[in-house]
Amino acid sequence: MNVKEEVKIMLTSKSMTLTKLAEKMTELSGKNYSQSLLSHKLTSESLRYSEMKMICKILGYRIYIDFDEIRLGR
Repeated sequence: MNVKEEVKIMLTSKSMTLTKLAEKMTELSGKNYSQSLLSHKLTSESLRYSEMKMICKILGYRIYIDFDEIRLGR
């Protein structure tokens, strides 16, 4: 699953549109986020980690990172 699909699932679960999310991101960050900019970032997979954290904060989710011990050589 890519980030666009994940954000769509989160938006659907909260009954929020991408336009409303962009408005809330603009309010929270002070930067101008439009629906088209956010859509482009999701489609091109150019969303920054800080932006994903902000999306999760707005939608009431947390990011969980699980490091694979085998891959890390432990």
